[in-house]
Amino acid sequence: MPLIRFTRVTHDSPFQGGPRSILTRILITGIAVFLAVATVPGLEAESFLAGLAAVLVLTILNVLLRPILLLLALPLIVFTLGLFLVVLNALLLGLTAYFVKGFSVSGFWSAVGGALVISIVTMILNNWFADRRPPERPFEPPDEPRRPPKIINPE
Repeated sequence: MPLIRFTRVTHDSPFQGGPRSILTRILITGIAVFLAVATVPGLEAESFLAGLAAVLVLTILNVLLRPILLLLALPLIVFTLGLFLVVLNALLLGLTAYFVKGFSVSGFWSAVGGALVISIVTMILNNWFADRRPPERPFEPPDEPRRPPKIINPE
């Protein structure tokens, strides 16, 4: 009788990887937000705690709200060849400024500049810290040799 092996298949999810993955994601977003505040005029954090709160709120919005916005705006994203993603990121940055007292975005173009800086920095850091393990295969065939095919109607 052939041996059937089952392995656990993992899917990419924002909650995969445990606390280390969550902390890495928050740290990467934190570095990106603080670089954006330091380089983009119009993005301001009054204190370190306001910047930290902005990082946490932006991370939560990216995990919970961004997939819904991507799905709703998919036709615009395709039509603009992905440039509308910058507008969505600027919207999330403005929403973060709305929720966090002490973190401010002065206008649309400041939000777009900050979104660009945050997107580029997070992309670079996520590629740098990416998990390079090969993915698990969902099914491995048995190691037994296959028998030759049976010829039913020989001529």
